[in-house]
Amino acid sequence: ARRIRKTIGGGMRQAGVVAAAGKYALEHNIDRLVDDHANASRLAEGLAEACRGHLRIEPPHTNIVWAEMSPTVADSFGAYLKSRGILVSADYGKQRWVTHMDVSTVDVDRAIAAAGDYFAEMSSRQT
Repeated sequence: ARRIRKTIGGGMRQAGVVAAAGKYALEHNIDRLVDDHANASRLAEGLAEACRGHLRIEPPHTNIVWAEMSPTVADSFGAYLKSRGILVSADYGKQRWVTHMDVSTVDVDRAIAAAGDYFAEMSSRQT
């Protein structure tokens, strides 16, 4: 029980700081969630198309897009994206892409284009 409590933030001393940020978001940014969810849907559709079947994209229900691929592809793909200023959380071949108020539709399109470029280069190296 203690381990689980700590994994979900129960061991934080300054939990009020995080709670204050959450309270602010609830009071000022709820209406923006529609935009974040639309960007997540746009991202998921664009990645599915651009990645030529190398990724398994789960349809997003929120502002989070999950993409699954082989761990070897995930490592090089993540490094490629990072070199282009796109940060994606990854663990064992599953990537988490998150849209939020600092991610615009232009950013989403740039991320889709970078993913497409990576998989195009990967395909050209294999042939």
